[in-house]
Amino acid sequence: MGEYKKLWWLLLAVLAVTFAALGWSGVEIYRQVPPIPTQVIVTPSNKVLMTQEQILDGQTAWQSTGGMQVGSIWGHGAYQAPDWSADWLHRELLAWLEIAAQETAGVAFDKLDIGQQAILKDQLKTEYRFNSLNAETGVVTVSERRAQAMAQTGDYYSRLYGSAPELQGTRQSYAMKEDTLPDASRREDLNKFFFWLSWAASTERPNSHVTYTNNWPKEPLVDNRPSAANVMWSVASVVILLAGIAFLVWGWAFMHREHPEPEAPKKDPLTIGPLTPSQRALGKYLFLVVALFMAQVLLGGLTAHYTVEGQTFYGINISEWFPYSLTRTWHLQTALFWIASGFLAAGLFLAPVINGGKDPKYQKLGVDILFWALVVLVVGSYIGNFLALSHIMPAKLNFWFGHQGYEYLELGRFWQIVKFLGLAFWLLLMLRGMLPAFKKDGDKNLLALLAASTIAIGLFYGTGLFYGERTHITIMEYWRWWVVHLWVEGFFEVFATTALAFIFATMGLVSRRGATAASLVAASLFMLGGVPGTLHHMYFSGTTTPIMAIGATFSALEVVPLIILGYEAWENWRLKERAPWMEAVKWPLMCFVAVSFWNMLGAGVFGFMVNPPISLYYIQGLNTTPVHAHAALFGVYGFLAIGFTLMVLRYIVPGFKFSESLMRTGFWGLNLGLVLMIFTSLLPIGLIQAYASITEGMWYARSEEFMQQDILHTLRWVRTFGDVVFIVGAFAIFWQVVIGVFQPKSYAKNIGYGATAAAE
Repeated sequence: MGEYKKLWWLLLAVLAVTFAALGWSGVEIYRQVPPIPTQVIVTPSNKVLMTQEQILDGQTAWQSTGGMQVGSIWGHGAYQAPDWSADWLHRELLAWLEIAAQETAGVAFDKLDIGQQAILKDQLKTEYRFNSLNAETGVVTVSERRAQAMAQTGDYYSRLYGSAPELQGTRQSYAMKEDTLPDASRREDLNKFFFWLSWAASTERPNSHVTYTNNWPKEPLVDNRPSAANVMWSVASVVILLAGIAFLVWGWAFMHREHPEPEAPKKDPLTIGPLTPSQRALGKYLFLVVALFMAQVLLGGLTAHYTVEGQTFYGINISEWFPYSLTRTWHLQTALFWIASGFLAAGLFLAPVINGGKDPKYQKLGVDILFWALVVLVVGSYIGNFLALSHIMPAKLNFWFGHQGYEYLELGRFWQIVKFLGLAFWLLLMLRGMLPAFKKDGDKNLLALLAASTIAIGLFYGTGLFYGERTHITIMEYWRWWVVHLWVEGFFEVFATTALAFIFATMGLVSRRGATAASLVAASLFMLGGVPGTLHHMYFSGTTTPIMAIGATFSALEVVPLIILGYEAWENWRLKERAPWMEAVKWPLMCFVAVSFWNMLGAGVFGFMVNPPISLYYIQGLNTTPVHAHAALFGVYGFLAIGFTLMVLRYIVPGFKFSESLMRTGFWGLNLGLVLMIFTSLLPIGLIQAYASITEGMWYARSEEFMQQDILHTLRWVRTFGDVVFIVGAFAIFWQVVIGVFQPKSYAKNIGYGATAAAE
């Protein structure tokens, strides 16, 4: 470790503490999950309404419809249809009040005077918040009145998920296809799952004054409102954020050291030696990246249009075969595929560089095998999604080959395993290039950090295999966020930072000492907030107050390292002035500058907008969430993958020069399109919804009545302008890469470049 010993110990200490916190939280989550009753019975008749197995059958039925791609549960999922847990609860409560009014006064509830209404509301709250679970038998009892309310609500849902003509307009508003779940018996099971979700959201934990979901969603009829712990930890998160920023600035001022910059070489070191066979084979990866990127963008436009028309695309009824749930599934999965492919290509390009410009034996064969495995994965998982949501695939095969139902992990378990094995194979290809380099003389610290982050990317996706088809939804959420947050937002961030530092140090633009120190510090800062910060996604997913406390505390620290991203952007920007030959990588550098900007805005500003418990209590599941998701996922990881793709393209195609017109159109089109998408549509809709959620409740902010208002309908149409600008930018990037990958071999000769190395 040498001179970096303290920095290594700092990183190891951070990882030990943060993973200990995340691990302890996992034990707490397993112990305190909302119980799934063995039976729900009616008192005094003792009629069995549902069993635990039927509730879990309902969970699998929900998965087969697209799960989180059709509305949301406990705030997680798509945003066009309602949050079913909040919607079911509110409908059941209204049904209970109507039944009670008819039983007690023989009139509708709204015909009662204020005093009579207050009495019934008090009885309602008492009945619903009371925990009737028998701890020994696992049986939950409900009153005859509540059983009737459940039946009425279930009838509505059975008709909604079927093809009842009187609800066709509602399905269109919710972007649900006709016969979303064709099997009537499975619709009955689905109702049982939705009931249980609402039961957990309205029933107090034993020895507690909050529900199993920490009083989420806001529902005045059962006195669901932010808990004292929610407010306390929200204030604490703001204080911790300010303290973290203060200490960062203090430490930066006293500990930051400028390392002397080496004299830039006269030629780009990455172009001096010949390309290896495995590097020359990477062109098809770059094409796959931009082809999937273009497909994802077009799918995003189609999915966004469904929020306007619901079941048609400019009057053409395509929802029967390509419904919103399917296009949104493909949109999200394609994003992960092309971004991950961009990172894989960058790593495979670096492996021979690390190995002294040589390929390990059979490296090209491995690169080719991995590519075709990626193609099979994409095509196979897409076909599985289509067959599952078309209900062509048998229900028993859905989880394994069709659609798991969980956002960002929609692909069937078989395809998920294929993806994990592909990442493990990529890791093997990377280590074959890295391990021999450790035997050579010189500083190995930066290489060690790069190797560690590579191993993490290769293995941590496997945490998504730790749950099954019938796993408790709270436990599933715990492992899902290990992938979506920790794997993507944590280890990908460290890999990208270290890989860029390694590239720039190899090019002789920055000192290896400075690159190593900066990478180690950045890794510590990212992991400090990023690892336990995973829990901020789980405040209201059936967890207890300690989970909220840890999530709020550490997720505030996630924002801290983003404060210095302006400096990082400037550092990347000025590299283009270090040597004349750096002009050839101007546009990859511009992408890395954009990464810093969107990291600050998307992950920092918009991320903290939704992170404190009090904020997320009201806006979880509103259009404020895709504001953060689009700005952070594409703005950070998308631009990173594009930057890596363009940089690899520049080096594997001898003599390649970027088209200024295409790159200006592409770069600024993507940035401007993203700005328009967020600030003219998603953010205004989200803020209007937030006001409705705060004043009325989540059920109202996501309801058909609210979402189909003229102002929100217009704002969804306005998004078209941003989408079109973004699509134009995406096509320009796509075409630039296509030109580079498929240009005639004569191109290099015509401009005076050799076949294997560019003459700088």
